[in-house]
Amino acid sequence: MVSPEVLHELRQTLRKGQQPMADWQGGELAVSAVPGAGKSTGMAVAAAIAIAKLQLHRHKQLVIVTFTRSAVSNIRKKVSEHLKNLRLPQSAFTVSTLHSLAYNIASTHRELSGFGVGETKIISESLKQKLIRNATYLWVKENPKLYDLLLEGRNFDGEDTERLRRQTVLRTDVLPSLAREAIATAKSSGLSPWELRDAEAPDGGNILEIAAGLYETYERLLRQEGAIDYDDMILGALRVLRNDGVRKYWQERIFAVFEDEAQDSSPLQTKLLEILAQHSLAQPPFSSEGAEVKNLMRVGDPNQAINSTFTPADPRFFNEFCDRCHLNSQLSTLDRAGRSTSNIMRAANYVLHWVNHSEYARIEKPFRPQKIRPVDADDPQANANPEPIGKGVEIYTPDDIEREIEMIGDRILQLYALDPQTSMAILVRQHNQGRFVADALAWLSKEHDIKIYDVEQSDRRSRVPMDMLAILQFMERPHSPDNLKSALEVLKDRQKISSQQDLNALASNPEKFLYPTLLDPSLSPLAQETQSKCIGLLRAKITLPLYNLIPFIAFTLYDEEAGLLATADKLGDRLNQQLVGNYSMQTIIEALREIVESESFEAVEDENLEGRYMAGGQVTIISLHKSKGLDWDVVFMPFLHKRICPGEAYIPEAVKFLGDFGLPEVTRAQIRAIVHGDRLPNAEEAWAQYNYLKQAEEFRLLYVGMTRAKKLLWLSASKAAPFSWNTLENRTENAPICPAIAELARKFPELLS
Repeated sequence: MVSPEVLHELRQTLRKGQQPMADWQGGELAVSAVPGAGKSTGMAVAAAIAIAKLQLHRHKQLVIVTFTRSAVSNIRKKVSEHLKNLRLPQSAFTVSTLHSLAYNIASTHRELSGFGVGETKIISESLKQKLIRNATYLWVKENPKLYDLLLEGRNFDGEDTERLRRQTVLRTDVLPSLAREAIATAKSSGLSPWELRDAEAPDGGNILEIAAGLYETYERLLRQEGAIDYDDMILGALRVLRNDGVRKYWQERIFAVFEDEAQDSSPLQTKLLEILAQHSLAQPPFSSEGAEVKNLMRVGDPNQAINSTFTPADPRFFNEFCDRCHLNSQLSTLDRAGRSTSNIMRAANYVLHWVNHSEYARIEKPFRPQKIRPVDADDPQANANPEPIGKGVEIYTPDDIEREIEMIGDRILQLYALDPQTSMAILVRQHNQGRFVADALAWLSKEHDIKIYDVEQSDRRSRVPMDMLAILQFMERPHSPDNLKSALEVLKDRQKISSQQDLNALASNPEKFLYPTLLDPSLSPLAQETQSKCIGLLRAKITLPLYNLIPFIAFTLYDEEAGLLATADKLGDRLNQQLVGNYSMQTIIEALREIVESESFEAVEDENLEGRYMAGGQVTIISLHKSKGLDWDVVFMPFLHKRICPGEAYIPEAVKFLGDFGLPEVTRAQIRAIVHGDRLPNAEEAWAQYNYLKQAEEFRLLYVGMTRAKKLLWLSASKAAPFSWNTLENRTENAPICPAIAELARKFPELLS
């Protein structure tokens, strides 16, 4: 038994705002935390105190769930350390991702899970994409009338070339994207294909019917594969828990559930946790017999919900939970943050407030209205709100992106001279921006020995096997529109061809593109350059020995990028060893497909990734999404143009024959309306809603980036900016700056430098 004095001492290590977490003894508690408020620290202390006070043990555990494996490791370590100091058993708690917890429940009671006898394989992301492609082909074959309606679209004159182009667009782009959206959004919300069909669109449209058909076909192929996906884990666990006896067994074992990063939960995930946290027995701290209570603490920050446009997560769910808890006085707001200097907090608070009162908040407010506040003078964290470097926040509007990055390089050099151990990061929105920054700042390493750590480069290396597979499949079957399209996408992503061309049009008729006759229309100069690249690849297949193809493709795609070339070299060695005595084009492609589908190949890294992102004395180039949860002394956020933040939902010319909206985006908005019980919007309304959701998330991403900085935040947008970061030559003059940053500069003109 741990003495009350010892537990009180542990509680006192927390800020006043965190202490309600430590005081929890049962029931629901919502914790809405601002960036830097120490929610993980508070949860770890709360977990240790709850285990001590409530005398939890192996058969009556506290279960902590979080979003990522790295977060699992982090919080487990913190709780374990506290229990060790309190001399309490480590078996009183478990930490896992939500999917791991669900899979454990489903696999323990397989007979109730709905999984078949052989359904033990969790499919990889690459295999899922393959099944989606196959589901698309099957759906087209089984639904010729609906497919013909899509093909006709609008303004169709029946011309063969246009028909081929539209077929390519639908089969390689629109329908697979629509399938991915329907499967992810509907399945994670517990909606079946039949429920999508039953929801009638107000304009009599058939988009949900197409989505339901693709979803249903994918499910059929998944079962044939004897596999399940991540959403099946949750569904399987929920089916198991319908059984009264099994549900009571799990509820008796689990006393309470603490959820971290709750803003990223889907409806089904929340439902699973609520069932596990439900208790109906009269026992302390409950007072009356037969009373029901959910022992559930959910901790998150809805203002850092930055995954909702590409995952089923929606901050609206956690906001609703917070509002419900608020009515019962069970909401704790952690608004004291020990990370940033006061000027950075002021800037982030102003951006939040301005966006919530702007035209971008017409439908729903993008942010929960909560301010970041400095900690109290007696805060237990040393130097919690540090002194600023310079003004703390600096805003720049240079003439062009070259000058912008040159100014950042000069500022880095100044800061490094003041303190060589300063930690710095440059946050970018797009991968190509990271590549541009890394190339432009290479001189800092060469001339001043300042380490530049490009996290995005590591991501590019991990895609090497996929690049190789796409190019080799094209070499093997160049007349396949799908293979040609995939190869063109790789060449575009690696900036070997211009993105300013319609790849669908090129891929729709491979023979005419690769080997046009005198009677065929002349190709544009850009298309001729692309054709030359493709023919060069095909010529290599004929002229080079087979074992030289991987190195050749690597040099074609990666130039002199050492890490990428080393990764390709490692991949070639593995294939040579694996296929000794059986080396052919077919076996190479098959081996590569296995590597991609199993995701079993690790890229060559210069150093271990762990602990490298925030090291002092280096400049880390990282995406805004990956920066969440991290912090640096100095953060640079360049290229903050309105075109990117908040941006606007874009309809490529290639798909406009379907209407002035995107089918996958309309599907997402319509399914969201079904889930929330809202009126089902027509296609145009759904497109407008999707645009709002996208812009709201971009502003939240901006807010996340701003709140990574401790002592200095640099915000910049040049007057001339690339129209597309795939092609830097085409510039937009007087490119509008992100409106939130423009308003920040207007409100605080002293920040302009």
